[in-house]
Amino acid sequence: MNVRPTRIPDVLVLEPKVFGDARGFFFESFNRKAFDAAVGRAVEFVQDNHSLSARNVLRGLHYQLPRPQGKLVRVVRGEVLDVAVDLRRGSPTCGKWVGEVLSAENKRQLWIPEGFAHGFLVRSTEAEFLYKTTDYWHPEHERCIRWDDPTLAIDWQTGGDSPVVSAKDAAGLRLADAPLFD
Repeated sequence: MNVRPTRIPDVLVLEPKVFGDARGFFFESFNRKAFDAAVGRAVEFVQDNHSLSARNVLRGLHYQLPRPQGKLVRVVRGEVLDVAVDLRRGSPTCGKWVGEVLSAENKRQLWIPEGFAHGFLVRSTEAEFLYKTTDYWHPEHERCIRWDDPTLAIDWQTGGDSPVVSAKDAAGLRLADAPLFD
């Protein structure tokens, strides 16, 4: 596995070693020992999630407070622009974002540690998105920052099209009004 830090060093791109031939391919999508070594600590995942979304659907920017979730995300069909926003008060990158294209073709994964908001925009006809989380979903602790927050100024690469968002995501808070992690 190749591990590459992003502009926010705690957010990591994981690229598996893929073995392919005329029959297809094989790769290890998760190995706890290798993953823990890559992130520099023992991580326990407690929940796996799987979503299907159509082109131009934007989900996010979601986080839980006070029950933060670290997320290991990947795409098994299609392509998304995946975004993480640092919400750790006192972090030198607090209020900054990074984005990575994840696809079934490139097989990359993104590690988003606790203390970040997360979202993605579907760039293909459809995308199946898988993610492991370090804590369970607690709806009472769920928070959302608007995808189009002017302070964040995320380049979602929509080509001028308005993304399809849920009513909950459209009602997200501005970064300036959102609770942050201590």
